[in-house]
Amino acid sequence: MAKLKLVKPTPATWQAPSRTLGKHGRSLWDRIQSEYGVEDSGGLEMLQQACAALDRAETLRLEIDRDGEVIRTRGGVKDHPALKHELANRAFVVRTLARLGLNFEAVKPVGRPGQPVEWQPA
Repeated sequence: MAKLKLVKPTPATWQAPSRTLGKHGRSLWDRIQSEYGVEDSGGLEMLQQACAALDRAETLRLEIDRDGEVIRTRGGVKDHPALKHELANRAFVVRTLARLGLNFEAVKPVGRPGQPVEWQPA
C-alpha cells in the first residue's frame, strides 16, 4: 500500500500576486502563501486586496510620522487627517484575513482552514 505524504509548496511554486505590491504587502503575501497556500481565485483576489491595503496603511503611517499625529490649525489641535485612513486600511486587512479563515493557526503545514490539502502518493 502506498504511503501518503504532504506536499508543501515551495517559493517557486507559490501563486505570485497578480499586481505589483510594495515591500510590506509582498511580505504579507509571502508569509500567507507559505503558511496557507491560498489557490482559489476569490481567495487570491481577497489576499491581493489585503496586501495592497497594508501597503497603503504603511505609506500613510510614514506621512503621519513625518507630519506628527496631530496638526495645529487656526482652529486648534486636530488629529492628522490620514489617521482615520490608516486605521481603515489596517482594519480592512484584518477583516479580510479573517474572512479568508486565516485568523486561526494552521493545523496542517499548508492549507486554509476548510480547504482540502493536496496529498500525493509517496
